[in-house]
Amino acid sequence: MNPIRIGILGYGNLGRGVELACAANDDTELVGVFTRRDPATVHPYGENVAVWPADELAAHTDDIDVLVLAGGSATDLPEQTPAAAALYNVVDSFDTHANIPAHFAAVDAAARETGHVAVISVGWDPGMFSVSRVYAGAIMPNGADYTFWGRGVSQGHSDAIRRIPGVVDARQYTVPVPAALEAVRSGANPELTTRQKHTRECFVVAEEGTDTAAIEEAIVTMPNYFADYDTTVTFVSQEELDRDHAGIPHGGSVIRTGTTGANGENTHVIEYSLKLDSNPEFTGSVLVACARACARMAAAGETGCRTIFDIAPALLSPLSADELRATML
Repeated sequence: MNPIRIGILGYGNLGRGVELACAANDDTELVGVFTRRDPATVHPYGENVAVWPADELAAHTDDIDVLVLAGGSATDLPEQTPAAAALYNVVDSFDTHANIPAHFAAVDAAARETGHVAVISVGWDPGMFSVSRVYAGAIMPNGADYTFWGRGVSQGHSDAIRRIPGVVDARQYTVPVPAALEAVRSGANPELTTRQKHTRECFVVAEEGTDTAAIEEAIVTMPNYFADYDTTVTFVSQEELDRDHAGIPHGGSVIRTGTTGANGENTHVIEYSLKLDSNPEFTGSVLVACARACARMAAAGETGCRTIFDIAPALLSPLSADELRATML
């Protein structure tokens, strides 16, 4: 069979992660990258990968089976994904949890009107952690869900900081509170607020002469990102940021604790954990698996928006149904 032809909109850390994931799969081929930068300055790993200006998005619909959007959730994807879904089958990693229903509605309308399939909010959270929550809740109805992220760099939160006027660069670390994590793993079913589960650490490079107090206030009061957390902001030089915060590790755990038995006498803990050296490369790998499912759903004549909940596991895998039954069950 011919490989699935993949395009990428955006070629930052996540876009490069998507390219590496395409190269790792025999059934996917990266054919082109759309960029807002000067195309001459963008150099994909693959020799035969085209680089096009982002404003030429409508000119290559015959060349691409699935377009993967690698922009940020703060300002890029809310506009880019509905617009792209009018032209292509698309996949994105929109991760502003509170805004997912509205994002779904906008993308679904664009995709249905033009006969495309769109898969949104896939990565590891939302994405793989979301599936774990659904499975664990279905198996153990008498229980409680907990999600802990980090310690690691959040690309979305770092991107949100970088969009604040006066910010040159930034890294944001999400840090679980150890006492809260231990209480959950013990099966105690504690009631924890958002603030009690995580703290956020921000390292920021500011433009010379900028009001750093105003930047700090903009960060710690930002809704959906920092307002609900104890957040520390440390201003550093670009040299310090590059030296001490160059990596992009992340990870976390989604945990459900609950009970069974006539009187709830038996306690169970379900935990799914990730430890990632490279958040963008791992997220890119999830996006490519979902691009495979997107292409298959489109080939079957489906239209409209989907989330990870709507995708059968077999659609994600490069293995055939016979191979899956023989090797994975």
